[in-house]
Amino acid sequence: SAMRVSPVAWFEKHDHRVMEIAKRSAEVTHNHPEGIKGAQATAMVILWARQGVPRNRIRRDLEAQFGYDTSTTVDELRETYEYNETCQRTVPEAFRCFYEATDFEDAIRNAISIGGDSDTLAAIAGSMAEAKWGVPEEIEREALGRLDSKLCNAYKTFAQEYVKPSHATR
Repeated sequence: SAMRVSPVAWFEKHDHRVMEIAKRSAEVTHNHPEGIKGAQATAMVILWARQGVPRNRIRRDLEAQFGYDTSTTVDELRETYEYNETCQRTVPEAFRCFYEATDFEDAIRNAISIGGDSDTLAAIAGSMAEAKWGVPEEIEREALGRLDSKLCNAYKTFAQEYVKPSHATR
């Protein structure tokens, strides 16, 4: 639920609406409190990052509002993390990968480096990082070159409508 919720935080700008739509998004396939919480937490981090909220405040609010422990560092996660696809063991870890990153690519590299369910971790950390730093043009070009035209057009339409204007107003 958390790895696919990112669009919600781009087309909504109010906390209560992001929470509501993230819940509805998660319920379709993850009708469990932890799956819903993971989607909501991820969407809120993306929203807060889009709004320019400092990462230390995002971390504080994430822990207070959702009860996640994000204190384990990326270096510690590299030593101890094991495959786990639950939101309880992916959202805090993905957040930490974003929290310690210096840019979009660094967040992705952090997520991949801890192993486990690395595609999920990277999807979540990357969506958080995109909200803060954007996706570098070179990476975006490379990724789009691997998509079929239908997916590429869907991405471009969404990005032009929601993502690019947000980054332009910073």
